[in-house]
Amino acid sequence: MKRLLAAAAVLATFTHAAFAGELTLFSDSNFRGQRMTIDRDAASLGDVNFNDRASSVVIRSGTWLLCEHANFGGRCAEFGPGEYREIPGFNDAISSARQIGRDRGGRGHGRDHDRDDDRGGWRGDDRGDRGERGGWRGERGGPDVVMFAGPRFEGPQVELSQDVRALNDVGFNDRATSLIIREGRWEFCEHADFRGECVVLGPGRYDMLDRMNNRISSMRRVR
Repeated sequence: MKRLLAAAAVLATFTHAAFAGELTLFSDSNFRGQRMTIDRDAASLGDVNFNDRASSVVIRSGTWLLCEHANFGGRCAEFGPGEYREIPGFNDAISSARQIGRDRGGRGHGRDHDRDDDRGGWRGDDRGDRGERGGWRGERGGPDVVMFAGPRFEGPQVELSQDVRALNDVGFNDRATSLIIREGRWEFCEHADFRGECVVLGPGRYDMLDRMNNRISSMRRVR
């Protein structure tokens, strides 16, 4: 019996490890300043003295939902494994975090992200229905990146799936105000030929681009 219980405990440990995720929040951009590592849901970062302090994040495993209010309320953003030197739209505005998609191979549950749809945010909706501003995950055959001239995915748009040394060539220089990334990690730069200030963004829906608003002149895939 003891051997059976021990085996069950080991199996439970491995099962937990298979699904457990981990992320580290940093108080400054570029992974500087104080840090806080999380390996379980955190309904209130205020409980660990890290409310509205995160400016960059490293996600080592799992897919995480980061939200502007405690208890996963307000506008939320979904982040997969990777290094995020900055958090556009969420700088110093994260109050809770939880891992999602553990029962669907890392894919998000779109309804969980839609608490504040009028203000944008990411939605992991698999329906691919652009009219409802969802579907950046699981969509096949569509463009990797969609740029919009207006905030919250409004206005004229351009669809791209390859490096562009000068967005002026596609009539979208210094016009992007919001964007959707369906696939890959992309570097967006303020000047042509990937010069000037740049920011790297991964899959998600960016309803505002903050300081890169109307400043993107070139883009290229980096991963």
